[in-house]
Amino acid sequence: MSEETAGGKSEGAPRRRRGWFAIIPLVVFLGLAGLFIKQLTEGGDPSLVPSPLIGRPIPEFNLPPLAGVEGPKGQLPGLASADLRTGKVTLVNVWASWCVPCREEHAWLMEMANNHGVRLVSINYKDDPENARRFLGSLGVPFSAIGADTTGRVAINWGVYGVPESFVVDGKGIIRFKQIGPIVSNQAMDAVLAQIAKAKTPLN
Repeated sequence: MSEETAGGKSEGAPRRRRGWFAIIPLVVFLGLAGLFIKQLTEGGDPSLVPSPLIGRPIPEFNLPPLAGVEGPKGQLPGLASADLRTGKVTLVNVWASWCVPCREEHAWLMEMANNHGVRLVSINYKDDPENARRFLGSLGVPFSAIGADTTGRVAINWGVYGVPESFVVDGKGIIRFKQIGPIVSNQAMDAVLAQIAKAKTPLN
């Protein structure tokens, strides 16, 4: 009887230890999720959210245009990686017509393009083309190029968590900054404009 009791004690402790080890991944996941939600809801510095592409070349891609969307020179072109290696700093905005924060952000993008001289292009993410055209028709077109990412594959390669997101890309096609969430305040716009100005300084 004493041996069974001793054996029970010796087997119980490892089982308890294994139970603690089993919940460690859950605790880590909840901690990271909490940090991400806090970042989005409190409007902190978006650069605090990890992005492995910061300081690296943009992914190679070639997206067709969003048909039926016109700019001053007619149909807006699609977007390819080569368009972001022309020597000009560019803000790449990832958006969709079904995205409520994208609608809230759009007036700020118009402000940046029209009054601050920002070169602004976009990736239209997993959208219905007709809905996307209506969205731009009612709110305006701040973009000089729009790539239609109907499958979402290109956005995944850019490391997009969810729309809207924006990337500051320098003239050599290096991602210098990532804005997670909408640009919907003077503070957020000024922060992005500061990153654009910083991107004009060559990397060492």
